Amino acid sequence: MLKSNTKKIVLTAMLIALEIILTRFLSIQTPIIRISFGFIPIVLIAIMYGPLFAGIGAAIGDIIGVALFSPFAPFPGFTFTAFLAGVVYGLLLHKHHKSLPRICIAAIVVTIVLQFVLDTAWLVFFFEHGFIALLPTRIIRTLIMLPLQIICIRFITQERFMKHITAAVG
Repeated sequence: MLKSNTKKIVLTAMLIALEIILTRFLSIQTPIIRISFGFIPIVLIAIMYGPLFAGIGAAIGDIIGVALFSPFAPFPGFTFTAFLAGVVYGLLLHKHHKSLPRICIAAIVVTIVLQFVLDTAWLVFFFEHGFIALLPTRIIRTLIMLPLQIICIRFITQERFMKHITAAVG
């Protein structure tokens, strides 16, 4: 049991590190929008270990990423959104058939409900910008990220890809 928990923690930590790298260094980023593949490690945590691990992993990744690499002060609202995204992925993808409708629902909830609506509200609060002023860039980001997430999650949940992941994990 101890070996299994240690393995989960180590793999989760490695995936959090990968999330930070993908989000902070390998992304297109402005103060208002970010286009990245940082969601992929969180989806993998969600698939393997469920909503709680994925939510905590996403929150930890956000906190560390902001603390180390952001010119802005940490803001709990964005960390809360990251946590909820991990939970949503876990609830919809952990121990369930990874069907296209289920993947679409996960991507829609995360990109539209959490990242578009909730993160835009946090941006309005944090930067004191008007909601209408932020809408054009936030809509563009959502229109890019929604199909990107669906395609990437569909790819990584294919059986042959998951076999490689589980073989690597052991």
